[in-house]
Amino acid sequence: MQQYESVIILTPLLSEDVAKEAVAKFVKILTDNGAEIIQEDNWGLKKLAYPIQKKTTGHYHLIEFKAPGELINKLEVEFKRDERILRFLTISLDKHAVAYNDKKRSGAFNKNKPTTVEVAN
Repeated sequence: MQQYESVIILTPLLSEDVAKEAVAKFVKILTDNGAEIIQEDNWGLKKLAYPIQKKTTGHYHLIEFKAPGELINKLEVEFKRDERILRFLTISLDKHAVAYNDKKRSGAFNKNKPTTVEVAN
């Protein structure tokens, strides 16, 4: 099974609960078809770089999962059918991206470096 990452942008007209419900629908599609969810990350309501359907903000959500390749087409068809989705992007992760995501999840990039304070005389 290959590892994938999907970012979806939901319409800003949805409440937080409805947005979570929409994401849960897609997670259920994945798990029902044999995918393994590795990580979900809700980025919240963010400003878009350019207007999409006359909307300037959107609810961003990232799903990282392992799935067979034939499931991706089915998932993307469901994304296209759902009118709550403004945009989506699904990418296949190579070994370097998988290693980077593992380090990010473990907190390797969040470690504070010891600071040295120099006292001026």
